[in-house]
Formats: sequence, structure tokens, C-alpha cells
Amino acid sequence: MDVRPRNPKGDKASTQVVDLAVKVRDMHKSFESVHALNGVSFDVPRGGVLGILGPNGAGKTTLVDVLCTLIQPDSGSAQVCGHDLIDDPAGVRNAISMTGQYAALDETLGGRDNLVFFARMLGLRRSAARERADYLLERFGLTDAAKRPVYAYSGGMRRRLDIACGLVTRPSVVFLDEPTTGLDPRSRQAVWSLVETLRADGITTLLTTQYLEEADLLSDNIIVMDRGRVVAEGSADSLKQQVGGTYCEAILDDPTQSATLVAAIAGELGAAHRPSVSANGAVTLTAPDGVATMEQVIALARTAGVRLLDVGLRKPTLDDVFLTLTGPPGDHVGVGG
Repeated sequence: MDVRPRNPKGDKASTQVVDLAVKVRDMHKSFESVHALNGVSFDVPRGGVLGILGPNGAGKTTLVDVLCTLIQPDSGSAQVCGHDLIDDPAGVRNAISMTGQYAALDETLGGRDNLVFFARMLGLRRSAARERADYLLERFGLTDAAKRPVYAYSGGMRRRLDIACGLVTRPSVVFLDEPTTGLDPRSRQAVWSLVETLRADGITTLLTTQYLEEADLLSDNIIVMDRGRVVAEGSADSLKQQVGGTYCEAILDDPTQSATLVAAIAGELGAAHRPSVSANGAVTLTAPDGVATMEQVIALARTAGVRLLDVGLRKPTLDDVFLTLTGPPGDHVGVGG
């Protein structure tokens, strides 16, 4: 069913509304004195993948629970596929699917029987349920294991089947709440391929994750949450630019000399290059002039009598974004992810 509003005039404002699958404005939710959501706002276009990052207690899971109508917000508004979260929660539930961190499957049934069961519970006729089950088994690479009981599935297969169960009624929006938690690298890659499948099918995906490479690889857009707020939003590349451009990293033969090299860099190049010592004892600094900055570092190290094992130019990662925007781990106290 197409829930998109008509746009007979084709004006720009209406087109923007049509293109949005999820629209959240000034969302608040508190649990006693803890502000799990504190003015959260963002948009997700139809067919897009939004990565939701944040440390434990940032409010990620609370946000998903609110948008899935599992709990009510204290204030604010949200629309999912044109359905208002407060005025039309049934419409929201009909448009979405949610997969949590742990698979909710019948261990004794085979994969196909689980899919058929979910489809029948959601109102599909027997023939339609079987047809949909066969399609999803093939789409997610589970046809050979269709009759095998779920208790014999690997972690990655269980996760794929769990996500497939959420797609039996063709949702418009899928919430994946840390879907690769506890999976080995190969199983994680299998789930990543499923997200690409959802994108290819035009399904909007909201993905909460603790794995920064996962958000970097899969997301069209990312929001970074901290203490119930959205502290940054944008593509992975734009977020990296917020932290800084290219930087230089020098690995020392004797890490105890790092302070000597930092002082030499600050004295010659200036504090604006932000020279510092990383956790592994390497010296890092911004490198606005690229190779020229790296050559200066090598020369300064030689003059200061500091022997370098390696020196190179690096691009910021989402790890840098995460740590810069959310601060030290010990500073975070919250609820609901």
C-alpha cells in the first residue's frame, strides 16, 4: 500500500514530505531523573539507511522503542510513512518491522516453518505465507537449510532468519537494533549483505550499532547520539571532516620521547597543528599541507634526536569521530542503550 501523500502541484516543500520515511522532531523521554531522549530530531528519506551511533546509555534503544510504539514519548512528534506516532500507532506498526539484538525464533521448527508461522500470525493466507517464505529463504540464502531446526543454525543464519521473519509482510521501514552483536566476522558480513538487500528492495532501514565500521560501510547518513541528544549528523565522510582533515602520525622507536617531539612540533609549527600523544605512544598532528607537513615532522624529529620507526598521513575514521564527539567512556550514565 502506498502511503505517500499526493503532490498535484509538484512544489518543493511537498516533494520533501513525500521523500521522508521517518520524521522526528524534538523528542523527549525520561525515566525518573535520567533524560534518555532530550530533544532528538532527524529525518530519514525513503529507501535510505540511517546509522545510529552512540555509547552505552546514549538513548539509541530508547529511541527505537519509541519509534516502534513500544513506549510513549513524554513530548515531541514523529511520523513514520505518514502515520503519526501518537495519533496513529497502529498505522506505524503496520508499516514497520523491528529486529532486536537476540533472535525470537522457535528453536524446534525449521526455517521455513518459522517464516510461515510468522506470516500466518500476521494475517497472510496459507498459500501466500508459503510463497513469501520461499521467496525470503532464497533472498537470504537459507533455502538449503529451510527444513533444518533452528537450534542447528549458526549465529549468522539465525540472525538472517530473524530479519527475514520481520519482512514477511513487506514493511516500509525496518529497525535493526544492534543486529550483529555477538556474531563472528563472517556472520557479520552476511548480515551486512542483508542490509544491502533491504536497500535494493527500497526498504528504509534504521540501524543502531556499536561497530563503527558497520555504520561507515552501510549507512547513507549517520546520527551520533550522546546523553539523549543528537550531537552530530551527516554522511560518514562529512562527520570525519568535522573532526579534521588529514593528520600525520609518527611512530617512535622510544615512546618515552614522545613529549620531546610534541614540544618540538609545537615550537616550530605552532599549537594550531594540535600535536598530541595517542594511547599507543604515537605522536599525531593535523597535516593541512599533507606531505610537506610530514617532511617537517621528520626533520624536527631528526633535529630533536628522536628516532622514528614509521611516519605517514592518515585520514580520520569514525572511531575518531565517535571519541571526539562523545568524550571518555566513564562520563556516560544512561538507560536503554
